[in-house]
Amino acid sequence: MDSIFTALEQRSSTRAYTDEPLTQAELETLLKAGLQAPTATNRQEIHITVVDGADPLLAQIEAEKNALGGAGDRPDNFYYDAPVVLFLSGDAAFSWSAVDAGIAVENIALAAQGLGLGSVIIGCVKKALTGPRAAAFGKALDFPEGYAFEIAIAVGHKATEKAPHAYSMDKNVSRI
Repeated sequence: MDSIFTALEQRSSTRAYTDEPLTQAELETLLKAGLQAPTATNRQEIHITVVDGADPLLAQIEAEKNALGGAGDRPDNFYYDAPVVLFLSGDAAFSWSAVDAGIAVENIALAAQGLGLGSVIIGCVKKALTGPRAAAFGKALDFPEGYAFEIAIAVGHKATEKAPHAYSMDKNVSRI
């Protein structure tokens, strides 16, 4: 039980990765962690698409993100050259898919931390993947019929270390 609390305390967003690819075992562990997440009414509707960090599709998504004004503070690309990006999609007609995807992506982030990997959860491509080219991107990302982008996560071996963010029980918690 200690290990989950250690992962929670030590995890931070990684924005620089080495070129080392994930092993098949690491990738399978991450996917399993995402698929083991609980979902509303146990629908288990979340779909995960694995994209290699060298895939040109990522540059197309980046270009669309930038065209729609979603550049933000990312210097080169939204996935920071991670060797793999996982795109989570959910049933567009199910009102809890976004919550379910959020739970699944956190499971993946904690599993990555437990494996000694880095990760960064990605929402900045939402406009690109739900905008005018949503259908084309959904097809390219192999989203099931009727599914839409919810969230993504980049994962890889850390090139840098970053301390976890600070928090304040006084500021962020109310007790009634």
